[in-house]
Amino acid sequence: MAQAQATDQPRFGAELVLVRHGPVAWSDRLCGRTDTPARLAEAPIAATRKLLPAAAPLISSPARRCIETAAALYPGQDPEQDAHLWEQDFGAHDGLPYADLPDIGVLSSEALAAYAPPQGESFADVAHRIDGPLRAQAKQAHADGRPRVLVVHAGVIRAALGLVMGHVPAGLAFEIAHLSVTRLRAGAAGPISIIEAGKTAP
Repeated sequence: MAQAQATDQPRFGAELVLVRHGPVAWSDRLCGRTDTPARLAEAPIAATRKLLPAAAPLISSPARRCIETAAALYPGQDPEQDAHLWEQDFGAHDGLPYADLPDIGVLSSEALAAYAPPQGESFADVAHRIDGPLRAQAKQAHADGRPRVLVVHAGVIRAALGLVMGHVPAGLAFEIAHLSVTRLRAGAAGPISIIEAGKTAP
């Protein structure tokens, strides 16, 4: 009897696979709705593909950096775009150099989640915005019995983690690197657990 070959590839079932977009051109600025391109020439695209399902429905934020990353990870496949998956709107702070931003790191996680920049939205607002769409994607993954890949932003992934844990501010504790992969188990009513968070290619 032939033995099955061992593999390092992860096995995917009914789950949401969230991928943060690749590095951006403006690495020294806060980019929320600022539509900067991805900088993928030196990014570990091939290594990141090994962390992902070979074939799956592909969904993306409409941001250029997400669409470009999705195209690099899944050549020839056009992602479905969902405007609910945009990064947090940082309002008047968007596009500013990090050195010019107010120091809000002293706030508690609850206060930080509730903080909204002038003309912008809070992290809690992001969680509220993505909750319904995320549940819909998870329900579809559960119904299909297969994964769905979402190429999105760090804020969206943190908010998703907070929603799954039942405490939105807790999502702020996660470090989400460019091209990292976060996997959520999909249930009949939405995401139900965290398989892994923020995994990057070796």
